[in-house]
Amino acid sequence: MSGWSAHDIPDQSGRTAVVTGANSGLGYVTARELARKGARVVVACRSEARGRAAVARLGSEIPGAQAEFARLDLADLGSVREFAAKLPYERLDLLVNNAGVMALPYGTTSDGFETQFGVNHLGHFALTGLLSPALLATPGARVVTVSSMMHALANIDIDDLNSEHRYRRWIAYARSKTANLLFTHELTRRLAAAGSDVVAAAAHPGYAATNLQTAGPRAEGRRGAERLMELGNRVIAQPAEAGALPSLHAATAPGVRPDSFTGPSIAMWRGAPAPSWRARWTRDDRASARLWEASEELTGVTYAGLKARE
Repeated sequence: MSGWSAHDIPDQSGRTAVVTGANSGLGYVTARELARKGARVVVACRSEARGRAAVARLGSEIPGAQAEFARLDLADLGSVREFAAKLPYERLDLLVNNAGVMALPYGTTSDGFETQFGVNHLGHFALTGLLSPALLATPGARVVTVSSMMHALANIDIDDLNSEHRYRRWIAYARSKTANLLFTHELTRRLAAAGSDVVAAAAHPGYAATNLQTAGPRAEGRRGAERLMELGNRVIAQPAEAGALPSLHAATAPGVRPDSFTGPSIAMWRGAPAPSWRARWTRDDRASARLWEASEELTGVTYAGLKARE
């Protein structure tokens, strides 16, 4: 895997990919590089204006690229259901669960979930479940969920998934990223039990310069914190082009193992994609099963053909 770059992405001709949050940052780079290699890419994001602008930009950078916009608001399960119902493809080779929010002030989604847990985990849990028939119908399909090295700050609290008892923005973010890894772990177990060759894997970008860091301070009008994050993006972070490489590797490289976690090679911070350390609680079978059951109950989405492993 040493030195792996976007040039190493295998030919993606004939493959269809959905990338959430693909209008900017890591998601845009992921969608662009998949399209560069011949994939048909669905740019899934909340804002129609930004989504269509991203498709136009992608087309200008890669003439002849197959890219289309579809509206998806992960903070609204109605939108998630509508997106899945309208997706015109019976087969789906790749789903990249990339979109996310970070360290926002307390808020709730349209369905009443704490925003970070609702968007980062529950929205993607529902989306993957609703798209699972298309994924299961496609030999060699992959589901890549983007977590974070920040997951190490906190395990989930199964009795307070929506942070109703106490809200600390960074702990809530860390728990949502732990949930991403537990989801990948449980999805892997269920796919194996079903005898499916669909691969569920996770990735993280290290510290990459995107608008994710500044969104929280900007929402609260904390200009000082926003400037500090902007400075970190300029001085410390690696560019989005590098931050997207772990996701692209997990999505396309041969031999990616189920339930693997890929991140930057240098202290999980920057560098070429490599196997990444993860907290031991992210491979806890009991916790992953309990989170899955809670997620089904909260979203009303069940995965046809993927039952709990005995």
